[in-house]
Amino acid sequence: MSSTVSAPAPTAVAAGPAPSLPLPVLGRDVRVPVAGGGEVAYAALDYAASAPALQRVWDDVAAYAPYYGSVHRGAGYLSRLSTELFENSRATVAAFLGCRADDQVVFTRSTTDSLNLLAAALPTGTRVFVFETEHHAALLPWARRAGTGETPVTWLDAPRSPAEAVETLERALAAREPYGPALVCVTGASNVTGEVWPVRELAAAAHAHGARVVLDAAQLAPHRAVDIGELDVDWVAFSGHKLYAPFGAGVLAGRADWLRAAAPYLAGGGATRSVIRDASGAPAVEWFDTVARHEAGSPNVIGAHAVASACRALTEAGFERLAAREEALLARLRAGLAAVPEVRVLSLFGDDAPRVGVVSFVVDGWESSAFAAALSAEYGIGVRDGLFCAHPLVRALLPAGGSAVRVSFGVGTPDEHIERFAGAVGELVRR
Repeated sequence: MSSTVSAPAPTAVAAGPAPSLPLPVLGRDVRVPVAGGGEVAYAALDYAASAPALQRVWDDVAAYAPYYGSVHRGAGYLSRLSTELFENSRATVAAFLGCRADDQVVFTRSTTDSLNLLAAALPTGTRVFVFETEHHAALLPWARRAGTGETPVTWLDAPRSPAEAVETLERALAAREPYGPALVCVTGASNVTGEVWPVRELAAAAHAHGARVVLDAAQLAPHRAVDIGELDVDWVAFSGHKLYAPFGAGVLAGRADWLRAAAPYLAGGGATRSVIRDASGAPAVEWFDTVARHEAGSPNVIGAHAVASACRALTEAGFERLAAREEALLARLRAGLAAVPEVRVLSLFGDDAPRVGVVSFVVDGWESSAFAAALSAEYGIGVRDGLFCAHPLVRALLPAGGSAVRVSFGVGTPDEHIERFAGAVGELVRR
């Protein structure tokens, strides 16, 4: 591309002392009504569902918006600029994930879309191994293919320790028959308990038994650095809307061979090298074998730009710094919940397991939906209740039935919101 075409420069992260909020988000000044009259600043504590947009992401998108044009299809200045921006976004995501030289970065709509794409690309006869602890996005794509007989699936019970997870997987992989291609799907961090899974150890076990690994990093990537090479996984999937970039984009990044060999995920413009009519008059198609093979249609350039902006912001802020602040907030939150005897926090691996900023709990004498509604109506606190699109896991943790309340936070959460939440839980229970 000509050097005269250049996209608006991304916002820089200011140097200097660390502010209370290292990466401010939109919505921090929103006020909401509460029961009894008046308004309070809204405490958004549902980051695990969708995180608010970083202010920097919003600014970068706004700076580009006037220059929006078609991608990969136009000769005009704005089309060329948009194409450059889109492909630069792909390179930024690849760097964020530590992709290997021959890895591909495919832009999708979400983690769900990414994992469905990979499910559609599996070689015939590939056996999938998946724990019941997965989010539905990482549980159901394989189940649907298993139902058609295309993909055999081995369902693994919820482990009660990281070591048990590795041992369970090793036994299942060793016992598979026939000993053909295999894929292991594993979460990086649970969207229910926040517990971090032993990804590197699971990947080592999988590779020792000739299997590949796809990492669902939807909950891990917003909180911790995710490096494909260091974790030694084959693919990573995540969503922009959980990474502070809620503009409808997701990512599937990793090995190219299965993706190149598979039929295009969608049939349409942009995925084709050539289309002619054969002797019968029907279209004869030559598909790209590059990343474009699975990106048919007009790309979501704003979504890709937003994801790249978030990747840059998180990298420049430093995950060690962000994680240290998160762990301090998490300790305060858990201490506040521990001070209320009626509260039971859900966990697979125990109190000492490493976690990201996601905690689910039940309250004696309360339905989870009523408790979440009271937090919203009386305190202006937004949390999630239910089974969190991880029904088998929550039912394993609550064998007697019921649902839970989930509080989740991230880089844009003020300290005061954690304090207000802990105080509100205590007040509601004491009534």
